[in-house]
Amino acid sequence: MRELLPINPIELGAPSGYSNGMLAPAGGRLLFVAGQVGWNEKQELVGNTFTKQFRQALRNVAAVIKAAGGEPQNLAQLTIYVVDKEIYLKQLSAVGKAYRGVMGKHFPAMALLEVKSLLEPDALVEIEGIAVLPS
Repeated sequence: MRELLPINPIELGAPSGYSNGMLAPAGGRLLFVAGQVGWNEKQELVGNTFTKQFRQALRNVAAVIKAAGGEPQNLAQLTIYVVDKEIYLKQLSAVGKAYRGVMGKHFPAMALLEVKSLLEPDALVEIEGIAVLPS
């Protein structure tokens, strides 16, 4: 299977840390990854800091993709839900480092939304995604 192709129209300017679109090759299989919070195999949150929870939630997304036979580079789209966007912005450098530690320099189409709360009461972030796996 060919790789996902980032689509970044010049009219939108150069994105930083994401792609405006990702074109999936024909014949790929879609994997929809449910929202993942920053918890471990015991379903316990790994900490109470945003960056720790973000890193673990992203690792959990990658684990689902790997369990389905893919790699993090198969991720076409991410949606990140945060309970406080100011915390996200203040920790952006650490979040970027955590992101690259899991995903490398693969930047899918992304959206970030601030929400009132998440189902897991102490969760600060939840991440869901769509991956395109080889057929």
